[in-house]
Amino acid sequence: VCNKICEQISDLTMKIFIFVTKRSSNKTSFPLNSSCRNKFRDDFFASIVVFLVALPLCIGIAVAVGVDPARAVLTGIIGGIVVGFIAGSPLQVSGPAAGLFVIVADLLAQGKASYLAKLGEGTIANDGEALTYSLMVLGTAVFLAGLLQIVAGRLKIGQWFRAVSPAVVKGMLAGIGLLILVSQFHVMLDHTPLWHGEKAHGGLEYMATIPEALVKCFSGDTSANHHLAALTGILTILCIVIWPGVSPKRLKQIPAPLVGITVATIFAALAGLNIQMLQVSTNIFEETTLPTTVGWFELLLDPIVLTGAAVIALVASAETLLCASAVDQLHSGTRTDYDKELTAQGIGNVLCGLIGALPMTGVIVRSSANVNSGAKTKWSAIFHGVWLLVFVVALPFVLAYIPRAALGALLVYIGAKLVNWKQIKSLWKISRSETAIYFATMITIVCQDLLVGVVVGIMLSVVKLVFRFTYLELDYETDGDDCHLQLLGAATFLRLPRLAKALEEVSPGAKLYIHIDNLTYIDHACLDLIRDWAKQHENTGGELVLDWDRLQSRFKADPAVEGKAVLANRTYQSGAGRTDENSSQSLSS
Repeated sequence: VCNKICEQISDLTMKIFIFVTKRSSNKTSFPLNSSCRNKFRDDFFASIVVFLVALPLCIGIAVAVGVDPARAVLTGIIGGIVVGFIAGSPLQVSGPAAGLFVIVADLLAQGKASYLAKLGEGTIANDGEALTYSLMVLGTAVFLAGLLQIVAGRLKIGQWFRAVSPAVVKGMLAGIGLLILVSQFHVMLDHTPLWHGEKAHGGLEYMATIPEALVKCFSGDTSANHHLAALTGILTILCIVIWPGVSPKRLKQIPAPLVGITVATIFAALAGLNIQMLQVSTNIFEETTLPTTVGWFELLLDPIVLTGAAVIALVASAETLLCASAVDQLHSGTRTDYDKELTAQGIGNVLCGLIGALPMTGVIVRSSANVNSGAKTKWSAIFHGVWLLVFVVALPFVLAYIPRAALGALLVYIGAKLVNWKQIKSLWKISRSETAIYFATMITIVCQDLLVGVVVGIMLSVVKLVFRFTYLELDYETDGDDCHLQLLGAATFLRLPRLAKALEEVSPGAKLYIHIDNLTYIDHACLDLIRDWAKQHENTGGELVLDWDRLQSRFKADPAVEGKAVLANRTYQSGAGRTDENSSQSLSS
């Protein structure tokens, strides 16, 4: 029955679409064929699936950061209708993302603290005024972040946002996942975490108050019904985990998060549970905060806003473009234009900032659902935004029946999924140092904040890169009166003391052979050292055998290019005598 209804709606929508297109076109006919009809129908069905995936995620993220769900749904609407229409990645779906949860929560907290500081000590602040000011801070930061993304897209530097070590990106997502998990664990139990009498903030404080929340669940005090909220949350997570394995083939397209939220809502309603429910505005437009006050323009130069804008632009751009790259691997259609996609995301964030909505990125959960549901063009993302708009305008009262514990459980599950243990195992097999960067980034984000964690990860990656390009291995051997010194790597001034020490071990009057086949680069300091030592060694009756022309070419060489050449040469030599297949595998390794 549902399929028949959807087909009827799809046909009606197709007729309206054709009529509007004909009216707005100067052409006498509209080129419509069976392929076009099939694509439209595929996009229509995919848009419904994406809408069902996006709705609970939007609401859950809004609850996580402490704002009205309408602000997250507005972001989803803009991400679908506006960004979907101009996107550079046609099958990517944009909206509020869990990856920006930490930044948004910190901005709101800093905005509230800034407002209280301006009032001065002893002044009783109105919670509503403090929240309004913090939302203005968030909106201004999102607006500026969007402008930065537009500028970056127009300057054709979209690819550069992807130039971040995978260990840093994965560590960042894992850190965000842990923060979401420990913060939303309290929401799942209807518990307000307090740290020294004030609301807890930050990963360590959230973790430290988890035992208190668990104790309250098993205590005899039933005034807050923490145990009932926990039961609702556990039921939600069980449904999300079990549904993909037990659902009938015809119902596989129904998203597991939607099933979990629906079951928890029905359970709470039938059992008459006295737990916290979602509070929503009956009018979505009441939640817009347009830049009509002087204070909004003053915030454009606020250090909190400027820092937040830079972090949002960096993280949102990196997450969006990495998501677009992942989506490209899921289908064989049009590839992503990264600069165009970055510009589209910037326009979307500018609009979100102007109306006070949450920031957006490309979201892999919605995008993968879009592709797996058979979407063919950008119209699936656009229609999903239309369905969000229709829902919040016509049926906002339905949201009031959803338990907050169920939404908290959904985000606990999402946070746990962001800590991907398979990625950790893969990094460990590839490189121990990459694994260390991963954990350093993750731990710093949890213990400090997102910006510091990302900076630490990037700095460690740079240190590792510098070490690789300045690494020099010296192999000194003696064979009677002859000595051999093998140089492997890059001889720079940082390794000059080691090179000097190796040359000092050569006996006076000995004949030294310096082998530079595997030397990728030598700088001026080390070149002068070898020349000066050669003159002194000849004065003692010794001899230096060295291809000075080749050494001079290493001095002028690009260490990165030469390093690749030496690596390929060594791989080829080590593979000599083996089959072509084995040699290919060695080079790939």
